[in-house]
Amino acid sequence: MQQQKIKISQAIIWISSIFLGILSSVPQLAYHEFNWKEAIVNSAITAAFSIIMWYANIYMLNRTAKRRQQISYSRLMVVLAFGMIIMFGLAWIQQLILSHINFGPVMLMVEVRGILINLVCYMSLTLLQNNYTGQQIQLELEKVKSDNLGAQYELLKQQINPHFLFNSLNTLKLMAETHDEETVDFIVKLSDFYRFTLESRKLDLISVQEEMKIVDAYLFLQKARFGEGIKFTNDLGKETDPTLIPPFTLQLLVENCIKHNIVSQSKPLHIKIYTADDQIVIENPIQRKMNTEDSLGVGLDNIKMRYKHLLEKEITINSDEKNFQIKLPLIHEYHHY
Repeated sequence: MQQQKIKISQAIIWISSIFLGILSSVPQLAYHEFNWKEAIVNSAITAAFSIIMWYANIYMLNRTAKRRQQISYSRLMVVLAFGMIIMFGLAWIQQLILSHINFGPVMLMVEVRGILINLVCYMSLTLLQNNYTGQQIQLELEKVKSDNLGAQYELLKQQINPHFLFNSLNTLKLMAETHDEETVDFIVKLSDFYRFTLESRKLDLISVQEEMKIVDAYLFLQKARFGEGIKFTNDLGKETDPTLIPPFTLQLLVENCIKHNIVSQSKPLHIKIYTADDQIVIENPIQRKMNTEDSLGVGLDNIKMRYKHLLEKEITINSDEKNFQIKLPLIHEYHHY
């Protein structure tokens, strides 16, 4: 969340300070011998102190690097100490003007008054800051929610790819016509894949074990079309199964491998998935097609967006002339907003 400086109306600062100055002289009206000079000096000293502490507190709050919705006692002590020094200086000026007044009792009274005024300024600004920070957090949450819904929508469009469905139905038709023994299995896997789509699209994260079930179902459907043209190696250990991942992340990456590379019996596409340095790595050799399928990079952008907005983590993409590699941070736990 970007830090914004606290701004207070100049009119509020000056009017409130003048009001406090006048208020500080009200008790003198009860004296039998009311002294206008003492009242004016006392009001001026109090108002000047109030103005100084308004600006001092605003400066202290604005120079804080990280906003937190709680009172900073160390900052409060600094402000109070600064206020006592300022009030001592103002009391000394008051003593120079009103030399007949006993400095000791007056000093004690103005210091107590200064502490109270300082606390009022500090607490008012802190409440204002907390209210502003709370509104900013709410706006950020709404933005994250909106981005996440947009990402889920784009993900759903990627999952229910008309080309994939068309190719799957064509493959199923050929299998049925040739009385292939795996026809029933193909139908089950196709059904499972779209069931996974409907069940997972509302979830922020699923386990890697569940994600691999989606990948397995998808690869079964693709192998029915490409046969031995796809070679898939899964070297994920059992310790990776309970870790978390945005749904359909690995499936989209496997789909991209097949979409952008030559897949044939004579030149099989080798896709490998494994863990390294607390990351899931998926890689494949680059076998570029002469005519690649239309792609706007929505699938990969979708994954980047979800990792960034949902988890505040980045994925790593490495590509050279021979290999394409994507690294996904392992997610061991997740705390929702």
